[in-house]
Amino acid sequence: MTNIRLIILSAVALVLTSASQAEMVTDPDVIVSRANLAAYYAGADGRSEARMIIRDAQGREQRRQFTVLRRDVEDGGDQDFLVVFRQPSDVRGTVFLVKKHVGADDNRWLYLPGLDLVKRISAGDKRTSFVGAHYFYEDISGRAPDEDHHTLIRTTDEFYVLEHTPKDPSSVEFSSYITWIARETYLPMKIEYTNTAGRVYRRVEVVEVKDIGGHPTVTKSRVIDLDGKGETSMEFRYIAYDLGIPETVFTERSLRRPPRDWLKRPAGKK
Repeated sequence: MTNIRLIILSAVALVLTSASQAEMVTDPDVIVSRANLAAYYAGADGRSEARMIIRDAQGREQRRQFTVLRRDVEDGGDQDFLVVFRQPSDVRGTVFLVKKHVGADDNRWLYLPGLDLVKRISAGDKRTSFVGAHYFYEDISGRAPDEDHHTLIRTTDEFYVLEHTPKDPSSVEFSSYITWIARETYLPMKIEYTNTAGRVYRRVEVVEVKDIGGHPTVTKSRVIDLDGKGETSMEFRYIAYDLGIPETVFTERSLRRPPRDWLKRPAGKK
């Protein structure tokens, strides 16, 4: 009986191993495409609330709270984002609008309520600080896969490890970056950016992932400035997908008049 059990267990292990090997992807462009979908295209649209803590090298903290609305124009293609800040008081009412375009520069606007000013963010500003945090504007809406060359360095039991180099080095501050993409979910779990001296100076890490409506979703992450020693952590709550958010929400009108009905917390959530 013991031998039969061992034979059965060995057969099951062989089947599972073969299935795992069959699912292994070797094309880096395919891996990056799937990672882009997993990280930025869950559902047809989405809503979440974010809490951000910014820490400088001396340990001093600043906090930000905001709501993010997203709508996909096409899965894997163009998208709309609206980010509305609620706290603290000095950023309350600040609104960030993105019209993300695949194969072309994104359109980005920032509304500053204290000045009653709508500021157009140029394509060259997408890798600058997002409202004083260690996250960049590009971290919020995503970097287009076709902006980089991708190389699969190695595959482990858990991760696809890829190196990316920019096609236009003059447009970015890094010389390359390495991404650890989870094989099971295709979510990028860690990204390390290297400068021209070959030193890792910036790290983005996923701290927590939860299943939200059948979509593996990053709920906690952080960015670490390895040169300046500061960091920003972010937590997402009250996440919901496929809400039917209309296109009219993502217009310049929403910069000065944010859509209150869509910013409300879902019923039953506190």
